[in-house]
Amino acid sequence: MLIPSVSRAQCDDLLPAFHPNERTGKSGTASSSRGRTKGGLLAVTADDLVRLRDFGSADGSVTNMPAPFAVSPDGSEAAFVLSRADPQSNRYCRALVVVTLPPAGGSGQGRAKGPTTTLPRIVDRGGDYITDTVGAYDKRIENGFPAVFTPRWSPGGSSIAYLRRDDDRDSGKVQVWVAAADGSGARAITHADADVEWLAWSKDGNRVIYQVRAGTAEAEMALAQEGRSGWLYDGRFWPSARPAPFVSLQPLETLSVASDGSDMRQGDADERSLVGMLDAVDHGVSSVSANGRSASIAHTAENPYGPNELKVTSAGPDKGAAPPVVCSAPTCRGGLSGVWWLRDGEGLVFLRREGWDKGTTAFYHWAGKAGSAPVRLWTSADVFLGCTAFQSRLLCSRENATTPRRVTLIDMQTGKVSDVFDPNPEFAKISLGKVERLYWRNNLGLEVRGDLVLPPDHRKGTRLPLVVVQYNSSGFLRGGTGDEYPIHALAAKGTAVLSIERPAPVVSLHPEVKTPDQMLSVFHKDWAERKSMQSAIEVGVKAAIDRGIADPQRLGITGLSDGSSAVRFALINSNLFKVASISTCCVDENALIYNGPAVQRQFEAMGYAGPGGNLEFWKPYSLALNAGRMNRPLLMQLAEDEYVAGLNTFTVLKSAGQPVEMFVFPGDHHRKWQPAHRAAVYARNLDWFQFWLQDKEDPDPAKRPQYKRWEAMRDRLRSRP
Repeated sequence: MLIPSVSRAQCDDLLPAFHPNERTGKSGTASSSRGRTKGGLLAVTADDLVRLRDFGSADGSVTNMPAPFAVSPDGSEAAFVLSRADPQSNRYCRALVVVTLPPAGGSGQGRAKGPTTTLPRIVDRGGDYITDTVGAYDKRIENGFPAVFTPRWSPGGSSIAYLRRDDDRDSGKVQVWVAAADGSGARAITHADADVEWLAWSKDGNRVIYQVRAGTAEAEMALAQEGRSGWLYDGRFWPSARPAPFVSLQPLETLSVASDGSDMRQGDADERSLVGMLDAVDHGVSSVSANGRSASIAHTAENPYGPNELKVTSAGPDKGAAPPVVCSAPTCRGGLSGVWWLRDGEGLVFLRREGWDKGTTAFYHWAGKAGSAPVRLWTSADVFLGCTAFQSRLLCSRENATTPRRVTLIDMQTGKVSDVFDPNPEFAKISLGKVERLYWRNNLGLEVRGDLVLPPDHRKGTRLPLVVVQYNSSGFLRGGTGDEYPIHALAAKGTAVLSIERPAPVVSLHPEVKTPDQMLSVFHKDWAERKSMQSAIEVGVKAAIDRGIADPQRLGITGLSDGSSAVRFALINSNLFKVASISTCCVDENALIYNGPAVQRQFEAMGYAGPGGNLEFWKPYSLALNAGRMNRPLLMQLAEDEYVAGLNTFTVLKSAGQPVEMFVFPGDHHRKWQPAHRAAVYARNLDWFQFWLQDKEDPDPAKRPQYKRWEAMRDRLRSRP
């Protein structure tokens, strides 16, 4: 459920208004009333971060999503969906845009500091946010992260097919749209009763092939009919997510439709064969050379945390007969995020996350032959994501801790990099705090890194309150995993922020683990994974204290999902933090009740104590079982489809007189995707940590009720012995 809009989205600034090298003109995020730094730059606000123009995956740590880009058949242009949140209307401005690419050998020789082309043009405008879904326990769950789909140019280059959802048509289902590349018009060519999940053009360009879980509507109808006599409570239920049972995950069906929307039919064998091939290419895990050789990245074991490797298979009559050529160099194992053949088929390139806790991006060339060693062309602290290959070049997104995402070209022959389009040039006029990368090890010897962010005006020797943000720290520092704790805005308010990249999981120290079930057992035995993360946090915070930056009496901690688990474990098992905020809650002695029989069976198989079981097992992990001694303010901002799992914790803490508040966001998921919610979460977290760590209150009269509640909490805490 999207909360009601109060107005239409203001989308006039979906494309930026000025080039970053221009130092005058109106900024899309600027305001004459906001503060300025000594250098005349604008002070960053939470609104700047909410309204970032964006494309592709949710953050710089997500490497397994499809490429957001499609390059035209002649290599002169690229298409992608650009979006921008509008909190006032609680909508997104979205458009399919096309950007002109510089010719090979033209610009792109050297590392450009800014865009080398004009702004993109909009070829279709409209559509609503599409949330990603994940399969879990034979259920399909919306998680709130943005779904990423690769657009497709027609073979002749005159049209672009892409996926779009409109709330006001086709029951809000994702459909295939075809837009004229010159911007002269667009139309939906499917009207499926379930979301379309994939698309491609036929080789002749006359048809569009797409995939849909066609049995979903019938399964929902059958479920409704069953409900007339009551649903049997079984593994179909996930009570914390929704009160009704889920329908079973339906198989994908491949369909084919003429490019004008007529003559829909089942896909034939040739059309069905496109699915797996293009899907692997979209994700960068497979590439086929001009002479038919295939390069691929795959795990070496069933363990999903095991190392991956790069291998090449033969072409022609020897295909399948000759053994694959596996790159045996250490640089070909682990951290591989994409592989692509050069245009002539003589060698390939790959991207790899490497270095301390995989904090560096490296670009390699490999001949693809047995005994040959890869050659590293460059390394960068920047993150490169969603790359797609064309004409011996890669088109990627690129970002770093202080630079939002932009569109970038990499020359696959030389490794030279140039920026093509910066969606957020206004950030050239915004002051961000100094970011320093720290490195350390936890108690198991695992590598950990973190980005320490200081206020722009920080004076050396001044101790600051510090807030820990989790649990990935790669790319532009927005708000941590889930994007709820605005890092640069917190720093602008006078708080130091330690954004932590979690260490490798404890299972990485257990090569004997082969299956996901074995992996989960290692995670949870004696709370091994939680203790490893707790040590990582404590050592990192101590480093900030020892450097004279963090005030040990004013420490806060935040987190979503695994980050929330780390928060709860830290509050129970240490006295380090004085205040906390979490976005999800909770795994505790009642969690297996709230999450249904299917989840209960798996958790008990992993070694968790079942409902009514051993409470001592849960003592190190349950805030409710430790409610009497918490005495630290806890803010819970939870999604509608997850808050039920937090009721035990909230109710017991509240009953024990502890300082706790819980907010529930309607229609939201694991990651809160609605713009109004994101703005509210940002604002409340800023107020929360300023109040508890800096004794500051926003003078806005509308916020007076919240401060009255928090002042009462503070008075009760101060009155305790």
